[in-house]
Amino acid sequence: MGENVLEVENLVKRYGPFTAVDGISFEAQRQEIFGILGPNGAGKTTTLECIETLREFDGGSIVLNGLDVRRQPQEVKRIIGVQLQSSSFFDKLSLVELLDLFGSLYGRRVDPLGLLEEVELADKAKAQVKELSGGQKQRFSIAAALVNDPVVLFLDEPTTGLDPQARRHLWGVIKRIRSEGKTIVLTTHSMDEAEELCDRVAIMDAGKIVALAPPLAMIEKLVAGGFKKDRVERLASLEDVFLHLTGHALRDE
Repeated sequence: MGENVLEVENLVKRYGPFTAVDGISFEAQRQEIFGILGPNGAGKTTTLECIETLREFDGGSIVLNGLDVRRQPQEVKRIIGVQLQSSSFFDKLSLVELLDLFGSLYGRRVDPLGLLEEVELADKAKAQVKELSGGQKQRFSIAAALVNDPVVLFLDEPTTGLDPQARRHLWGVIKRIRSEGKTIVLTTHSMDEAEELCDRVAIMDAGKIVALAPPLAMIEKLVAGGFKKDRVERLASLEDVFLHLTGHALRDE
């Protein structure tokens, strides 16, 4: 890491009198997992949509891999991967056929089986999306986002609705994709997900970034300031009990 692949400066997005994103600035470095955390309505998804060229913004600038997002949207679209919802896929096509189709939209010949292996779905190559479990659908949406070999992969709350086994399995997929040279920008409501995956996180509230640092540095700063929990932290959580009793092995069937 060290080279910025994404630079956001004083980004502003308004909807009439409401300011959804209020002058935020941050950068993401090459081969970094950068997280954006915040409550509902904080501006996380709007920020991603502005970067992805899906929404025009009212102020500031965004530069992605040297490209000006406002002035060069088509060039930006060619080098980013955006996670799609399962409802975006054609029901009658197999996973291999869908990946071939998405590749053709970029004018690329893709290796569908290779992409499915990347997200551990090679055994479902002939299946349709409607036949997949929730975790499999999320992993396939990531495979679809990789068809153009993107420089930056955007994931909007990628593990929402998944059980603990599927969620941790997807974390492993995301880490492996990063290890192969991708930059990943993700939003999440899950604090343990941010701690597990992200090199740095920006915490948003009411359209502003209120903190930006590695997760551990944020925690250490809070503790150094004298913070104490109201109750003693337990050595294990209910999720730990669940995984201990049922195992970490993925059960997608």
